[in-house]
Amino acid sequence: MKTHYKTIVVSDIHLGTQGSKAKEVTRFFKEFSCENLILNGDIIDGWQLKKRGAWKRKHTRFFNRIFKMMERNETKVYYLRGNHDDFLDQILPMAVGNLRIQKDMIYRSHGKKYFITHGDVFDSITTHFRWIAYLGDMGYTFLLWLNRVVNQYRVKRGLPYFSLSRYVKSKVKSAVSYIDEYETELAKMAKVKNCDGIICGHIHKAENRMINGIHYMNSGDWVETLSALAEDHEGNWQLIYFTETKLESTPVRTAKLTGPRILKEVSFTSPDDLDTPSLRIS
Repeated sequence: MKTHYKTIVVSDIHLGTQGSKAKEVTRFFKEFSCENLILNGDIIDGWQLKKRGAWKRKHTRFFNRIFKMMERNETKVYYLRGNHDDFLDQILPMAVGNLRIQKDMIYRSHGKKYFITHGDVFDSITTHFRWIAYLGDMGYTFLLWLNRVVNQYRVKRGLPYFSLSRYVKSKVKSAVSYIDEYETELAKMAKVKNCDGIICGHIHKAENRMINGIHYMNSGDWVETLSALAEDHEGNWQLIYFTETKLESTPVRTAKLTGPRILKEVSFTSPDDLDTPSLRIS
């Protein structure tokens, strides 16, 4: 039986790239259902598709699963534009049935207000120096390729999965500094917009914590982390990790589900102010 949530947020699936875990995210949505699904940017990787990326059947199956959720569960889907799917700028905003495509949004639930954005708007390199961003994307793509080679060797040796790209980012001071600044700046933006929290993606680092009184949440990605944010019907937010192998992670509680192994990390509860949830475009 599926676990039902009020809202699920995923980002950075990067469909069209070799590193995208399209099969895994599709299986994830066979385990869960929700009233609201927010696809928070970089779902399709237009940058890679323009170069050497390839659209495969498994990428189409992901959208087939989303359409089934809309049809069977009447799930409302919000596709927010990211930097890698910036081709959506040509049609923004657009609404077809239960599908809305837009730049960002305000989400209200249980007396709380959250600003939801992919996060690239706060990245001055991506915004003002696009060619540098492309170079960074090439470097990251190479790291993911090397990551696959390393883990093929580790599997043959009976060793657990190791994220080389995540390890490199954790050891490079400039990357660590950028992530800290990114999270702080997004928290500031939520405060400016008079919101209680902010939900983002972009940096491929799942997070659920308070920053200077602002509830900061990042849904992670479906290239390395395989994570999503989920809100239950009492307004509690949690990170959910999908894995079929043992991955290094913070202490988590294993959910009793059949099929793929699903890991949950629960934190932060909304107050008892039970207002009717609402969604609107900012």
